[in-house]
Amino acid sequence: MGDAYCPDCKRGTEVVFDHSAGDTVCSECGLVLEAHSIDETSEWRTFANESGDNDPVRVGGPTNPLLADGGLSTVISKPNGAQGEFLSSSLGRWQNRGSNPERSLILAFKTIATMADRYPLVSFSSLLPQYALLPVRSTKDRLYCTNSIIVGTRPTLGLVATIKDRANEIYKKVEDLKSVRGRNQDAILAACLYIACRQEDKPRTVKDISLATGVAEGTIKNSYKDLYPYASRIIPASFAKEDLKNLCSP
Repeated sequence: MGDAYCPDCKRGTEVVFDHSAGDTVCSECGLVLEAHSIDETSEWRTFANESGDNDPVRVGGPTNPLLADGGLSTVISKPNGAQGEFLSSSLGRWQNRGSNPERSLILAFKTIATMADRYPLVSFSSLLPQYALLPVRSTKDRLYCTNSIIVGTRPTLGLVATIKDRANEIYKKVEDLKSVRGRNQDAILAACLYIACRQEDKPRTVKDISLATGVAEGTIKNSYKDLYPYASRIIPASFAKEDLKNLCSP
């Protein structure tokens, strides 16, 4: 359900999307406002059954305008029980070479999403001041105290999707400029996330980003300085000038 202007009703009305026909229909008068639309979202399920049955997915994931051809690609299905033989065959080798030409970019986007969902450890520790001096170690999704006093699931930073998308756009521009080759990728991604938060009016301090991503504050600042000469082609100059001033201040 959504809202759209209906020329017959001469006002905004609720519309219904007919997935089978691809039509957008006015819920009040039945007028077809848009026909044969293409659904660019992911299929209703993109996972296989746990029982080991064949994967029911017939299409790929949602389109991504930051990837070549929208991120759409052709994948050759592997015969049942022939994984090793397929990969060793000439067809399998070509599949591995050509099926995902932007593998590094996709991995970078996944890393940004992971960073955006992490929560600074200090914020969790501040809730328990009586245990603040206890040594804490972190695993992938849980927090543990070495004497087993603190055990719990780590909460998420909860950055909205628009910030993640903005960080992806910034990194794509950085990658296209080839301006940071040889630099620590996690530091560059953390800097992109910092910039995205500022641009979306949800600023985070460098310390917050550092604690959430595991990248040192100084490394993030240096990565931002590496991006500064190319700022006019990556982000608005006003943001870059103000941010560099803040990052360089004591």
